Amino acid sequence: MAASIKDVAREAGVSIATVSRVLNDVDVVNDETKKKVMDAIKKLGYRPNIVARSLKTQKTKTIGIVIPDISSAFYPEIVRGAEDVANIYNYNIILCNTDLDSEKEKEYLRVLKEKMVDGIIYMSNSLADEILELTRELDLPTVLVETTDLNKTFPSVTIDNIKAAYDATSYLIKKGNKNIAYFGPPRNIINASASRYKGYEEALVDNGLAINENLVVAGGLKAKDAENYIEKLEENNALKDVDAIFCSTDELAMGVINNLRERGINVPKDVDIVSFDNTYTSSIFYPKLTTINQPTYDMGSVGMRMLIKIINKKPIDVTQYVLPYELIERDSCK
Repeated sequence: MAASIKDVAREAGVSIATVSRVLNDVDVVNDETKKKVMDAIKKLGYRPNIVARSLKTQKTKTIGIVIPDISSAFYPEIVRGAEDVANIYNYNIILCNTDLDSEKEKEYLRVLKEKMVDGIIYMSNSLADEILELTRELDLPTVLVETTDLNKTFPSVTIDNIKAAYDATSYLIKKGNKNIAYFGPPRNIINASASRYKGYEEALVDNGLAINENLVVAGGLKAKDAENYIEKLEENNALKDVDAIFCSTDELAMGVINNLRERGINVPKDVDIVSFDNTYTSSIFYPKLTTINQPTYDMGSVGMRMLIKIINKKPIDVTQYVLPYELIERDSCK
């Protein structure tokens, strides 16, 4: 028979109320008593009744993490950072993969509300008004990670994507490149990847280069999407003039390099490429990618710490964390 809270109290020589306070992390219990209770819990193998506990405290010690694409090499480190912090504070995780589908995203948000999660770490494919409105309606503590909404109404953890893209494009320009293509998502999407176009554009203008719309191509961010980008440049009769490409993700950059290679175009001999994210594969692909490093683990861990503070109604010093990034120079630029 499973041990009960009464058994724990008897073993520790304390009241049931004291055991309850320890389980709910109430500060009034001194360290010596807390240790007795925790030792008794460990000895008896006691596990609290989560359902009963949540009904009483209105907390489930569960946090939902919403990600757009579980197959992407970018998100696992964010989730790992978030989960490591959650484990420290005895929170469980429900992971929701939306497959870049806004309807699926909205459905998961509703499900997480039904599951009575205490809060949400939210990485959205597109922070459209309808998504933000639903998030507000559900009234759950929410922290955005990797991106931020335009009005900055939600707490967030991200990097300065515009400045990072500016630096990456400026790096290509300093290498002597003048016809720099931009491969990324449609500019009207509200997410981190799409915001990078502005940095690309500003870098060209500040360096006296014209914006050539024939070199700006929108599409997906997977390696399989690379063919469409290259074909679009060919349709625009622009591929022959391109001397550099800014790719919004490492995975897309790898697909682009392979497609160029099949056309007899060498990276970096003929075309320089800079990408984004610094995923593990960027350092072992050939040629190794010059890329913007995002501190993915820190983004997840900082976001989770912020969310847990909000859940427990503790003050947070900063609501919009902007973490540092770094341009990693490797072999995809000559």
